Amino acid sequence: MADPRRVEFGDFLRSRREKLSPKTVGLPAGLRRRTAGLRREEVAQLAGIGVDWYIRLEQGRTVSPSVTTVDALARALRLSKTEHAHLKALARDGDRRAFTREIVPPPILRLIESLPHPAYITGRRWDVLAWNEAALRLLGDFATLPTGDRTILRMIFLWPHWRSLFVDWESLAESVVAQFRAETARHSGAPELLELTDALARDSTEFARLWHARAVEVPQLKVKRLQHAELGPVELTYAPLRPRGVADDLSVVVYSARAC
Repeated sequence: MADPRRVEFGDFLRSRREKLSPKTVGLPAGLRRRTAGLRREEVAQLAGIGVDWYIRLEQGRTVSPSVTTVDALARALRLSKTEHAHLKALARDGDRRAFTREIVPPPILRLIESLPHPAYITGRRWDVLAWNEAALRLLGDFATLPTGDRTILRMIFLWPHWRSLFVDWESLAESVVAQFRAETARHSGAPELLELTDALARDSTEFARLWHARAVEVPQLKVKRLQHAELGPVELTYAPLRPRGVADDLSVVVYSARAC
């Protein structure tokens, strides 16, 4: 059985190869070009590696590219800094620890409960594990959702409340999917992630389209706009934080909000 992590590495290569035109990399377009983007042999030539070796990588076979090879592929495919980092993460051996739903340490719980701003805590799958009263009032009552649906991806695409709450829903959805792919690269191929994304792709054609595009984006400070039923138009500054001294997969998300 193919290693899902190697398959994802190959799929990411192919997705970026198909986005490049020969003109972009200084190659002649030629006649009767059937392949979308560059041909495999063209990428191999640009990267200075064997064609058969590149084909094996793109097909997700059990081969381990060196750092030098990954860097050469990134240059050949004109990857951005974020895409390059993502390819390197996929090339490394993944985190094989079995997944169990995280338990939020009491000090972190007390931290978000004491904040005046909306805040919640997420885990490896971006499950919302805990939240404060300010988050409940602003973003909705997470407790009304089944535990399995209380994950950021499913709420973005399948919770009607969030579909109407976020003004720029389309751009938000695109950004969230790209961030999720980048943030979970070290766990790529893990059963709990495949289960989540496969199920959501079946339930949402919009998610499926964005997921298969394989865009990556680094989480960062963002301004989000809401149309709240009671507060009216609201702007939020979104800040994802990683507290030290706790499990690597726990994140604290804080929103500073003001009425427009």
